[in-house]
Amino acid sequence: MLTAEAKAAEDTLIHVLWINAGLSCDGDSVALTAATQPSIEEIALGALPGLPKIAVHWPLIDFECGPEGGADDFLEWFWKADRGELEPFVLVVEGSIPNEALHDDGYWCGFGNNRDTGQPITTSEWLDKLAPKATAIVAVGTCATYGGIHAMAGNPTGAMGVPDYLGWDWKSKAGIPIVCVPGCPIQPDNLSETLTYLLYMATGQAPMIPLDEALRPQWLFGSTVHEGCDRAGYYEQGDFATEYGSPKCIVKLGCWGPVVKCNVPKRGWLNGVGGCPNVGGICIGCTMPGFPDKFMPFMDEPPGGKLTTTASGVYGSAVRRLRNITKKTLDKEPHWRSRGEKLTTGATRTW
Repeated sequence: MLTAEAKAAEDTLIHVLWINAGLSCDGDSVALTAATQPSIEEIALGALPGLPKIAVHWPLIDFECGPEGGADDFLEWFWKADRGELEPFVLVVEGSIPNEALHDDGYWCGFGNNRDTGQPITTSEWLDKLAPKATAIVAVGTCATYGGIHAMAGNPTGAMGVPDYLGWDWKSKAGIPIVCVPGCPIQPDNLSETLTYLLYMATGQAPMIPLDEALRPQWLFGSTVHEGCDRAGYYEQGDFATEYGSPKCIVKLGCWGPVVKCNVPKRGWLNGVGGCPNVGGICIGCTMPGFPDKFMPFMDEPPGGKLTTTASGVYGSAVRRLRNITKKTLDKEPHWRSRGEKLTTGATRTW
């Protein structure tokens, strides 16, 4: 039976405004279509108990694509939000935010046109307009969260993530910090689960979302790749792969799993299947604020890796020898499991 709060929530309409006009490849939008726990269909149709009704204004699926000012004008929802006519709404941002202050002419990226001038409205302008009015802001993918590929050293755009643009201490009018769901692209269920949490929270059915210092949901990014990896036992025993295709630990091939916060090895990628180390690929740190600069060059043993893996190799070789002895011991049945007229289990006869 639904609680009174859940029943009231089901009558609430929350708009989700999705801007995918930052510097990005739309990979996060595509990834979300593969979510299963829950799926985007379950969220959109309110199939979960107590979930409020939502109206999703997402370029990937929205059928409202008519002319500006027409009956099917997609951007009209964003103008309504700017005028304060949508309450409440969640703003989802995909793609990094370029620094438009670096030039006098032109622009790096935009989303629709200014109705008065006919000129493109930059993505940063939309953030300026909508951020103060949003109930919550979700930065989706590593580009939107921390800048990603477009923000690497030597880029001409001055690109940055949403927290860099709005400020890391920014909070919405509802007191909610920017919620960052990194990944290049995002793990589908990580995003659908986060959106679901925010919808429950917006209707008073969940406490404030717990975030780490990088604004990531703690329950999703609280552990490292290594801690959830099926290959971690090989590392502890100093048993490393020397070529791709091996089932052993791949840290010497360039895997950053021991220091990267990500749940993909444990959660899988599509419906629990896949994930970088699970299918033999190294972790390149795409959920981390320092990506990609601090993790390059890829396909090379990570800095510090030579020291730690050498130490692990010495320790691990000793552990392997000791465990081989233990395995042989444990692989035999106790001596008292045998036929005969004498009880040798150590039990005291009481009959």
